[in-house]
Amino acid sequence: MEGHWKTIIEPFRIKTVEPLGFTTEAEREAVLRDACYNVFAIPADKVLIDFLTDSGTGAMSAEQWGAIMRGDESYAGARSFFVFERAVRDLTGYRYVLPVHQGRAAERILMGVACGPGKTVLANSHFDTTRANVEASGAEAVDLPAPGALDFAAPGPFKGDMDVPALEAKVRELGRERIPMVIMTLTNNSLGGQPASMRNLREVSEVCRHYRIPLILDVARFAENAFFIKLREPGYSSRAVRDIAREMFSHAQGCMMSAKKDALVNIGGFLALNDAEWVARCREALILTEGFPTYGGLAGRDLEAMAQGLGEVLDEQYLTYRLRSVEYLGEGLRRAGVPIVEPPGGHAVYVDAKRFLPHIPPSRYPGQALVCELYRTAGIRAVEIGSLMFGRSEGEAFTPAPMELVRLAMPRRVYTQSHIDFVIEVFSDIARRASSLRGLRVVSCPPRLAHFTAKLVPEPA
Repeated sequence: MEGHWKTIIEPFRIKTVEPLGFTTEAEREAVLRDACYNVFAIPADKVLIDFLTDSGTGAMSAEQWGAIMRGDESYAGARSFFVFERAVRDLTGYRYVLPVHQGRAAERILMGVACGPGKTVLANSHFDTTRANVEASGAEAVDLPAPGALDFAAPGPFKGDMDVPALEAKVRELGRERIPMVIMTLTNNSLGGQPASMRNLREVSEVCRHYRIPLILDVARFAENAFFIKLREPGYSSRAVRDIAREMFSHAQGCMMSAKKDALVNIGGFLALNDAEWVARCREALILTEGFPTYGGLAGRDLEAMAQGLGEVLDEQYLTYRLRSVEYLGEGLRRAGVPIVEPPGGHAVYVDAKRFLPHIPPSRYPGQALVCELYRTAGIRAVEIGSLMFGRSEGEAFTPAPMELVRLAMPRRVYTQSHIDFVIEVFSDIARRASSLRGLRVVSCPPRLAHFTAKLVPEPA
């Protein structure tokens, strides 16, 4: 938009509306108890503002809904698959494209083919399902975040980078035969939604090529990462975001995508690879568990919507609005005295619960305590990224996560500025009484991905 306006407006107009879930405080108290203090178990119609995830929760465009009506639902060889395949190939440059129903299916298939006992996968940071799928194969997942990435109070343009010297040292320590792949998550979800630079991606790629280790990108939020490169990295300000994204893909041998993020759809994902041997084995697993390779567990209409969304997400007016919306929330929380991961990322603001609630130890889950208080106070649903998600318990021994965060993930094209102002007001209220919040104890949880189904109770007053 021409001019130098301070207000960044939504680059769309609203055509369909959906009522929100207004509740009383007494109702929310009862809902929390019934959910065993795990917000994943709360019915969505009891949630007012839903920041649990940005995965599949966005609003599709009129063009995407039109594409859905064009979906070809043939079991094999559907026209919609070829529309989707062309969109992915044009964007990524990778030869083989396998659709799946969502990102974790791509992870499960690839890890099942490439990993196994005795193997180690290295990453800038694995997210929860990525780590779980690596470990479910029998392999080990090791994070190598850049120096300073865990200093959440310190700003930095590319805190999602990988520690390249640590990467090379780890490869030499383990030997390349034990490392089936290196993963770069773009943006780095576990550590605040922080972007990785093109320079770092290039350096990681050079190490991987030298040791003949495949580099795989997790590109759920590739467009947001590409736009951060355009805004922050020297030499890219005049480049189109699509061209920056293509350069990102050129440094790797393949990618996994949850299309429920930056393809702007409610379901879908894909694997895109260059290795014919991997693809042959992945295709076998795909047929066994997802569906025929030209639909991969999806309807043809979903493939059409993904193809359209992969183009729409690269619109720079949209990306300007997207990043500014997240930044606006971050600024409001900062003014309210709420410590956040600096700077705000591309899809979410991450509250540093360790600093916000220093009286609650990691073993009593300060992030989850804040998540519950947000819901109790105003019906806002968020997610803990801390010791409930990544901590380890073995008998009496407890190993906390390196971070205690609460992620406020913003669905795409869903909420307006007044919603965000309300969230900031709620945080201001909680900040005034933060010292009164109590921790939680886990009553039961599974060994993997505990945060989805764990049952908790509050610590006694």
